[in-house]
Amino acid sequence: MDLLNTLVDKGLRRETPTRAEALAVLATSDDELLDVVAAAGKVRRHWFGRRVKLNYLVNLKSGLCPEDCSYCSQRLGSKADILKYTWLKPDEASRAAAAGLAGGAKRVCLVASGRGPTDRDVDRVSDTIKAIKEQNEDVEVCACLGLLSDGQAERLREAGADAYNHNLNTSESTYGEITTTHTYADRVDTVRKAHAAGLSACSGLIAGMGETDEDLVDVVFSLRELDPDSVPVNFLIPFEGTPLAKEWNLTPQRCLRILAMVRFVCPDVEVRIAGGREVHLRTMQPLALHLANSIFLGDYLTSEGQAGKADLEMIADAGFEVEGAGEVTLPEHRAGGGCGSHAGGGVCGTAPASAPAPAASADEPRPDLVAVRRRGAGTDLAPNA
Repeated sequence: MDLLNTLVDKGLRRETPTRAEALAVLATSDDELLDVVAAAGKVRRHWFGRRVKLNYLVNLKSGLCPEDCSYCSQRLGSKADILKYTWLKPDEASRAAAAGLAGGAKRVCLVASGRGPTDRDVDRVSDTIKAIKEQNEDVEVCACLGLLSDGQAERLREAGADAYNHNLNTSESTYGEITTTHTYADRVDTVRKAHAAGLSACSGLIAGMGETDEDLVDVVFSLRELDPDSVPVNFLIPFEGTPLAKEWNLTPQRCLRILAMVRFVCPDVEVRIAGGREVHLRTMQPLALHLANSIFLGDYLTSEGQAGKADLEMIADAGFEVEGAGEVTLPEHRAGGGCGSHAGGGVCGTAPASAPAPAASADEPRPDLVAVRRRGAGTDLAPNA
C-alpha cells in the first residue's frame, strides 16, 4: 500500500503524517491489518528495537474521587464494587512497588484518585518517592495525582520524581461529554506544568468511549503538539456501575489499528499499552508488541491484569526482550526533552482537516473479562507482579 510506505518513510524521519493519513490507518480493513502492523512495526523497531519497557502501578488512594469522569470506576457516584481506601503509608507503597520491580518493572507509577493534590498530599507522595528510591536507586518514578497547582510539579521533581502522568483522554470537542467537573484546558495546563518543571511528561488517551475516528486523531495530534515522552493508550474497561458500562465498541483489530495510528503520529515516543489490553486485545496482545514498546506489568488501579508471569512469557514468546534498568528508553535526540522535529520552528501535529472515516463495527460485550482488583495495594493479599 502506498499509504503504508509513505507512513513508514515519515516515521523513520520523525515527520508527522497528515490527518488524512492518520484517518486512513483507522479506516483500513481487517484484510489489511497485518500489513498495517508490519509497517508500524518497522517504525517501532527503528526507534526502540525489540525492547519492551515494563511499568508497575501502585494505587496510593483508591476510590472516593469528587470528579465525575464517566469512564472511571473511582468517580463521584460510581457504583462499581471496587476497593476503597485512603492514602497508603510510604513504607506500604514502597513494599507494593518492590513487587513490581522484582517482576522486572523499570518504572513505578504512583497514582492517587482525586481532583488534584493538596500541598500535604505532595508531601506524602514526596516521602513515598524517597522511600522507594532509597531501596531502588535506579528506578524511574512517575506520579499521577490529578491537576497540579503552581509549584507542585517542582516539589515532586525535587523529591526525586522522574515523570508526571496526566492523560488528555479524548478530543477537546467531546471532552465535556465525558467529564464536567474540570475542563480539557485544565488537563493541558497540568501537562505543561510538568514539562516546565523538568519532569518527563506522560500523557495519553482512552479509546472505546463512543468516540469517532476524528476524535481519536484529534487527541493524538493534540498529544503530539504537547510532546510527551510517553503516550499510554488505554482501552475503556466498561465497569458495571459507571455511565459507560454499556460501551463495548472495540474489537482486537480496532485496538491494533489505533495503536498503529499512534505509532505513526508519535514515531519516536514511548507508546504504552495501558488499561484494558486484556479485555479488548485478548489473544492478539502479542501483535500489539510490534506497535507499542511499553506495557504495564500485572494489575491496574481497580481491575486485574493477566498474571505478571504471563506478561513476561508473552514478551519472550513474541521475540521481544524486557528493557533493563540501565538501558535508555528514548532515542538520543529526545534525551533533552522535545520530539526532535521542531527544528526550524516547526510545530508538531499541524495538518489539514479531512473527512471522517467509517466507524468500526462494535464488539460483543464481554463483562466476564472485567475483574475487579482484590489483591495488592490496600489489601493483605500479595500483588500480581
